[in-house]
Parts: sequence; C-alpha cells; structure tokens
Amino acid sequence: MLLSHYTDSLSEAGCDEAGRGCLAGPVFAAAVILPRDFRDEILTDSKQLTEKQRDKLRPVIESNAIAWAVAHVDAGVIDRINILKASIMAMHLAVDQLKIKPQLLLVDGNRFMPYPDIPHQCIVKGDEKYLSIAAASVLAKTYRDAFMKRIHEEFPVYGWITNKGYPSKKHREIIAEIGVTPYHRMTFRMSR
Repeated sequence: MLLSHYTDSLSEAGCDEAGRGCLAGPVFAAAVILPRDFRDEILTDSKQLTEKQRDKLRPVIESNAIAWAVAHVDAGVIDRINILKASIMAMHLAVDQLKIKPQLLLVDGNRFMPYPDIPHQCIVKGDEKYLSIAAASVLAKTYRDAFMKRIHEEFPVYGWITNKGYPSKKHREIIAEIGVTPYHRMTFRMSR
C-alpha cells in the first residue's frame, strides 16, 4: 500500500521522470499534487503497470489531482547538459507549470538540484512508496509514450511504437544499419 503523504502538514508535489535510459526522444517529467484522501487500488510505479493500466490511470490522476503538470527536455539539450541535469530540468519545468505552489517536493531517486523557495526530499524508489510520486511517474510515462508514438510515424523503421526509444536489439541494429535521426541522443552509446 502506497502512502498518501510524507508529512501531515505540508502540501506536497510528487515528481518523477520517464525516458532517462533511452537512445531517442526527450526525457519527460511530471509533478502532481494529490488530495490527502486520494486512493487508487492499482496506482504504483509506472514500470510495474501495463500500458493499458497506465492509460486508464492517466485521466483518473488528471481529474482528481489538485494540480498536475508535464514537461520535457529534448535530445539536443540532453546531449548538451547530460541526462541527469536534463531530467532535473524537466522536473523543474513541470513544477513551474503547477497552478498551485507546493510546500514540499517529493522527488523519486537520490539526486536533485534545489528548486527555488520549495524544499525537497529525495526518496529512492519513491514511486513505489508515495502515491503522488507514482502518479507523476504514470503521467511522465504516458505523455512520453504518446510522444514516441507520434514520432514513430515520422521514422517508423526504428520501431518506437513498441520500444519507445529504449535500446532494444532491433533499435540498435537499425541505428547501425542506417544511422540516427534528430531525435537520437548523440552522447549515448548506440551499439554494444
């Protein structure tokens, strides 16, 4: 059972990202403030859910959240500043868009750069422990998957509709055979 809140007194936004380990596409991040009484039987870390479950949860999260936002950082920026900084930048951009300013950020993982005027708490495997982080993981993942399906239409040979830009065997083979696209991250190792 995931916990609803980290503290009893502060309004909290869960923050998480999707797409850090990909060879292609942006990194997406979400920030979500949930009501204290929010519960959902299947909500957990997006990686433990099926695509169908994530797609079902997305409108539930969006309609029940006090505030939510999704942002992304493109491959060119990832190459320029590195994936960790780009992931944190995407989380900051998502927090920037929240209609309500939270009093605390709950961040999945162990690395974060302070956001101006809002304290944060890094929580390893936070998407398995706190509902707001799990909700952020679902939004980040579903928005990123939708983006990858759109750009699949532009470059169908890479199989992004199924691999979502991750380094599958087929994805690596196609890169070796025909090269990369503007969506690929040039600082990532493309072959093994």
